Formats: sequence, C-alpha cells, structure tokens
Amino acid sequence: MSRIGREPIAVPAGVTVTVAEGNAVTVKGPLGELKQNFCSALEIKQEGATILVTRPNDQKEMRALHGLTRTLLNNMVVGVTTGYAKKLEIVGVGYRVEKQNGKLVLGLGYSHPVVFEEGNGITFETPDSTTIIVKGIDKQAVGQVAAVIRSKRPPEPYLGKGIKYTGEKIRRKAGKTGK
Repeated sequence: MSRIGREPIAVPAGVTVTVAEGNAVTVKGPLGELKQNFCSALEIKQEGATILVTRPNDQKEMRALHGLTRTLLNNMVVGVTTGYAKKLEIVGVGYRVEKQNGKLVLGLGYSHPVVFEEGNGITFETPDSTTIIVKGIDKQAVGQVAAVIRSKRPPEPYLGKGIKYTGEKIRRKAGKTGK
C-alpha cells in the first residue's frame, strides 16, 4: 500500500469538497475554488471531515496514481485555505523589479523591460526592488510562473547574477586565473 496514498486528507472548516461522476473534484474555500479531474478507476470518498483515496488493485499504474491523486487533492485543499507563494531574488547591478498597474516590470539588463501580467489567480508582490513574491491558490501554476520568471535571466555561475529562488544555492565556478 502506498504510504502517501493511504493517508487521509483533513478538510478544515470552511472548505467544501464535492466529488462528481468520473472523479471530477471541486474544492471551495475562503481563497477561491479549484477543479480537477482524476483517474476514474480510483475511488475518492469523503467521510466526515476527511477524504480517502483507495485503489482497486496493485497494478503498477494504480500504485503510481494512488499517491499522486492523494497529493494533488491535498494541494488543492491547502491552496484554497492558505495559498502558495514562491519568493524570487534578483542579484546584479542594475537589475530591478517594480509593479505597475497589476503588471510586473523587470529590468534585467536587456534593451527592453520584461513584463508579466497578473491573471489566472496569480498575483505578484514586490516588497523591495530586488524581491518578487508570486502568490496563488494553485501550486502548479505558482511554480510554473515562478519558473518562467526565473528563466528570463537564470543565475550564472561566475558572478551569481540573475534571478534565483530564495535559499537556492548557486554553484560557483572560478574565473580566469592570471599570473
């Protein structure tokens, strides 16, 4: 049995979970609503304030989907209650960020500013000119947007300049050695 898959998911007060035909799950909470379809072979049932995911057999595919489904459901419940956030740092002379009219404007040393718009439940915060916080209720969307922002100027190994996640370790290389 999957250790992750057999764990029950606790549903906090103020969150409603509905399971429709074909395992179409809708989770509503104080921060919003998330919908997702899961494999119809798995059984998702709600017992009081918990959700249980069970699999019909021990085939390799069912074992893989068991833990995945439980984790995705848990991410949905956590997302509508507390939400998710990714924090990015900009390192480099002249690199900066600012928020203008719901848009994130990045100055990354290019001849033009790089602009990202808020949308699809994703919001941006800029506490200072070198920090970006990406927030939302969908864990996958928050991670994807943060990865796209980071990809505009990934950290380079010689000086460490670029956009990096907070706490990310950059492997540094030695530069040229002279006499």
